[in-house]
Amino acid sequence: MLGVGIYTIVTELLVIAGIWKILMKCGEKGWYAIIPGLRYYKLGACNGKERDGLRCLFLEIIVRIMSFFDTEGDIRTPTELVISQLVLVGAILLFIFEIRVIFGVLRTFNMKKKWAFLWELVPWIVTPIIGFSSRFQPVNLGQFKEEGLKGGLTPANLSAPAAHGPSAEGLTVNIKERKVRDFTRKRYLLKDIHLFIPNGSLVLLLGGSGAGKTTLVSAINGYEKANAEILLNGVNVYENYGQMKYRIGFVPQQDLLRMNDTVRKTLSDSALLRLSVQTKEQERNEKIHSVMEILGLTEGADGLISKKSGGQKKRISIGTELISDPDLFILDEPDSGLDGVIARELFEKLRMVADEGKIVIAITHTPDRVIELFDKVIVLAKDSGKVGRLAFYGSPKQARTFFGKKTMEEIVMAVNSEEEGGEGRADEFIEKYAKMTTTKGAADHE
Repeated sequence: MLGVGIYTIVTELLVIAGIWKILMKCGEKGWYAIIPGLRYYKLGACNGKERDGLRCLFLEIIVRIMSFFDTEGDIRTPTELVISQLVLVGAILLFIFEIRVIFGVLRTFNMKKKWAFLWELVPWIVTPIIGFSSRFQPVNLGQFKEEGLKGGLTPANLSAPAAHGPSAEGLTVNIKERKVRDFTRKRYLLKDIHLFIPNGSLVLLLGGSGAGKTTLVSAINGYEKANAEILLNGVNVYENYGQMKYRIGFVPQQDLLRMNDTVRKTLSDSALLRLSVQTKEQERNEKIHSVMEILGLTEGADGLISKKSGGQKKRISIGTELISDPDLFILDEPDSGLDGVIARELFEKLRMVADEGKIVIAITHTPDRVIELFDKVIVLAKDSGKVGRLAFYGSPKQARTFFGKKTMEEIVMAVNSEEEGGEGRADEFIEKYAKMTTTKGAADHE
């Protein structure tokens, strides 16, 4: 028994030491590793799995409390049996969410998922290996953290741009703030985002890492609601989400396609899912043909997805969302991994979609090669309090003049912090833009 006790203590100390070092590599305080539930919460928070980590924390507390009342024996009262079952269910859920958090850690350290099972089987071996080995380092840690999670407790004291009144056409965005709870504290992700986008616009969304680009589009499409009013062609998206979610198309960076299906079948299945059940077969087929024509997918429509190029797959992904004829179309890095020629062809197709009277918002990290196709540019920047703010909204030409830069990439560098290799002028431009819109609004009112 003494040997078992010593073994348990030693293995737990090894786990604590390993997670301590992992947390430090991720920029967190290592001592969180001492507390079992809290360690997984902090691991999740710094690797894009904060909610799963929070579930681990509460389940750990509940399971430990319930286990205290759980008795073992041949004869149990009904209450004891219920408690025993609850402990079992809690333990299973805890295991599931721990695995999800572990997957987040492995993704951040660019490790294969099979390590997760070794982590659960022999954590006293795996965690010290990851924590202490110089071979394993976080890769692109910033992209896996929820935007704004570091900092954001107190936004910089800056002016807010003028809010926009409701409009029967186009997209009106009035975001007062978007906050999340970080354990016992509230953190700001976005603050004071006010803009109006007319129908028929192709809009570029710019900003450095953690500036709030993904948070903004999630707030606009209603996936993660903010303290805001979002109107699409006069209809409040939040208040009518059941209806409006079909009027908004979203294409993520990763293509979600079945490789063994044909292009035609993929679009046909999407039409069956997204169009009204009252839609007649002829009308549905006409819509599928129209989308294929717009996106240049008619030739080779009966070929397998797996045989298509990266650019073709991206156009097919766009087609699955375009099939429902949405009023607003949002794309997260649609040109990722594509060469210049293919990327330009893709954005020319998006220009055609916008010219049909739609609003298209695209995030891209290589904007200058297609910038002349865009009507508007949204520039987000982290203020000195690490909160995403609106630094500019207008045409690409106006953006160059406003920032005194020749390229969009130079604009991003101007608002990025000095730690990120930028000029650290975010507060300056946020304040400048806010005052400019306030002055313009007052002049228009007069």
